[in-house]
Amino acid sequence: MTRLPGLDLLRSIAIVWVMCFHTFLIGGLGPDWAWLTRFGWAGVDIFFVLSGFLIGSQLLQGLQRGESLSLRDFYWRRAWRILPAFGVTLAVYLAFPLLREEPNIEAWWQFASFTLNLLIDYGQNQAFSHAWSLCVEEHFYLVFPLLAVWMARRPSAPRFIGLCALLVLGGIALRTGVWLHNDALQPQRPWFIEDIYYPTWMRLDGLLMGVVLAVVRVYRPGRWAQLQARPNVLAAAGLALAGLALLLFRNRTGLAANAVGWPVLSAGFALLVLAASSREGLLGRWALPGASWLAAISYSLYLSHKLAMHAVNTWLAPALPLQGMALFPVYAAVILAVGAALHYLVERPGLMLRDRLGRRPAATHIAPGAA
Repeated sequence: MTRLPGLDLLRSIAIVWVMCFHTFLIGGLGPDWAWLTRFGWAGVDIFFVLSGFLIGSQLLQGLQRGESLSLRDFYWRRAWRILPAFGVTLAVYLAFPLLREEPNIEAWWQFASFTLNLLIDYGQNQAFSHAWSLCVEEHFYLVFPLLAVWMARRPSAPRFIGLCALLVLGGIALRTGVWLHNDALQPQRPWFIEDIYYPTWMRLDGLLMGVVLAVVRVYRPGRWAQLQARPNVLAAAGLALAGLALLLFRNRTGLAANAVGWPVLSAGFALLVLAASSREGLLGRWALPGASWLAAISYSLYLSHKLAMHAVNTWLAPALPLQGMALFPVYAAVILAVGAALHYLVERPGLMLRDRLGRRPAATHIAPGAA
C-alpha cells in the first residue's frame, strides 16, 4: 500500500499518546494535562486497527487476485520486522536491571514465546509489561493468514458478517462474564489487567475492525470509493464514536466500559483510519511535519520509551535545576534519541538484511481456491 500521510499522522498520534500515558511511572505530567494522559492507553487500540487494516489489505489483495499465499514468506517477513528490535530491547531489560522502569520482570521465555500477556503475574513483574500488545499482534499474525485463506476459498458476505458478529458479541459476553466473576470473588491480584486487559481473546475488536476495512477495500472497491468521498464526515463520526467510548471508560475498570466500550472505541478508530486513508480530507490531505518520521520509528519508540523515561527520572532529572513541565523537553529528547537509535541501528538494518536475503526459505504456498 502506498504510504499515506493520514495514516502516518494517526500512528504518530498513537505513539505519543501511549508515551504520555506511561508518564504515570514518573509522576505524570501534572493535573493540567490529565485530559491528555488519562486515556493514553487507547493509542494501542489505534495501532491494532491500523495493523488489522494494513496486514489485512496486504494479504487479501493477493488472494483476491487468485494468487497463492506463502505462509513461510509472510512469517519470514514479519519475523524480520518484529524480532531484531524486540530482541535487543529484551536483552537490555534482562541484562541491566537498573535500567528497568520496575524492578522485576517475567521469565525470558514468556517474551520469546509471546505468551507474556497470557501468563503474566502483573502484581509482581511489571517491567517491560507493555510487550503485552506485541503478543496480541503476534497471535494475529499467526492466525489471520490461515483464516483469510479459508474465507477466500468460498467468499461469502453473509459468512464474513456472521463471523464478525460472533467475534464482537462473543467478546462482549466473555468480558462481561469474566468481569462479573472476578468482581464477585475479588481475588487478591490485579485481575483487570491479567484477565481482561491483556489476554488476546479479550482484545480482538481493534484488529477485527481493521480487517473489516481491508475487506471492504479489497472486495468492495466501489463502496470503498463512496466512503472515501466523505472523509471529513467519517472523521467527525469517528471522533464522536471514540468520544462516546471514552465516556464509558471514565471508569476504566468498570463493567460498562469493558463489556461494550472496546468495540465502540475500535469502531470509532476504524472510521478515523478510513478517513485518514483518503487524501481528500483534513486528516489525509497534508503531511504534518515530523509525523512521518515519528510513524517510521514508532515501533522502536514503543519498545524503548520506558527505559529512556526511567533513565532520565533516575539519573538525569535530579542533576538538573528543573521541575515539573520544564523537564518535559528533556524527557522527550532522550526518549526520541533512544527510540531513533534503536530504529536506525537495529530495526532498519534488520529490514535491509531481510530485503537482501529475499525469499530465501522454501515457500509453503496455500492456494486461495475460488478467490
